[in-house]
Amino acid sequence: MKLTELDKNFQTLIPDEQGFVYRDVLSGTFALEGLPWHTSNKETYYRFPERLTEKEVNRGALELAHNTSGACIRFKTNSTEIILKAELAWDLGLKHNVGRRGFDSYIRHPDGTLTFHRLVRPGPQDDSVIGSCAQNPSGVMREYWINLPPYGGVTKIEIGLKAEAQLEAPPPHAIPKPILFYGSSITQGGCASRPGSTYTSMLCRALDAEQINLGFSGCGRGEPAVAEAIAELDLAAFVLDYDHNAPTAEHLEATHSNFFKIIRAKHPELPIIMISRCDFYASEESILQRREIIRKTYTDALNAGDKNVYFIDGETLWGTEMRDACTWDGCHPNDLGFYRMYERILPVLKQALSIK
Repeated sequence: MKLTELDKNFQTLIPDEQGFVYRDVLSGTFALEGLPWHTSNKETYYRFPERLTEKEVNRGALELAHNTSGACIRFKTNSTEIILKAELAWDLGLKHNVGRRGFDSYIRHPDGTLTFHRLVRPGPQDDSVIGSCAQNPSGVMREYWINLPPYGGVTKIEIGLKAEAQLEAPPPHAIPKPILFYGSSITQGGCASRPGSTYTSMLCRALDAEQINLGFSGCGRGEPAVAEAIAELDLAAFVLDYDHNAPTAEHLEATHSNFFKIIRAKHPELPIIMISRCDFYASEESILQRREIIRKTYTDALNAGDKNVYFIDGETLWGTEMRDACTWDGCHPNDLGFYRMYERILPVLKQALSIK
């Protein structure tokens, strides 16, 4: 469709002084992904079902659900430039994370690869952002992915395209169902420099799949209500990675197997990958104990005949060389740490999804 036509609400799309026409990403042609329970009301950009309360889920996770980690806007256009305009909210205020409230864009090349294009982020005190997120001087039709902030939230997003440009819905993903990740701040994206540098985003770009990110800094506690919500969804695979946020090994033991079983009961064939913490230090007894708790959930499933369960030892996630270069603070991965996690997890996900 041409943007000079009427939108679905029969409003005339009038160009601004620079020749751009702005459309809300909820207008129908853009694909808003990673928010499976989103509605058209004030909680559109919310990662949890709105029915969940502090009776079932810890308050921290409910608040962090306003952060848009894993959410993505996809579309195709031949516009020579693309402008992103967004109203921001729910800033977690992580000063170390330069992309905490930022958006980054990826562009699809003729060979099918997706590569980073631009980062658009506000100033420290700004409650809105506007900036060019793509340039396409050739004017050929291209596919774009725009990742939303991992440690901030939004209330409204508009995309500005040149008035004469065409806008099309994106093609279907190669993996038709989403991959869901549940876990800690590491899952949410701390301390990646920008949204597309998290291990979850890298994996979903490589596989061409929708990402659902349920990482909650300090607050992934393994509550049954969260498992029940996840079990409502039709997924391609599920990655269970909340070792770090279980307050104690005893808490992990009391919740981990149960969390797995709630989802497995609804989805007997769903590939489920269990991961222990990436910042592995063999000198810490609690880390070893936690790893064995997770491994036991896995081996118990295998012994029960489960053929769609996988275990990744967190000790292997950062490799063996220069492990100390993989973190920002000894715990949270930097971009190198996330890349090494991606390298280790990708073959397992491919195996789980029967991808050669």
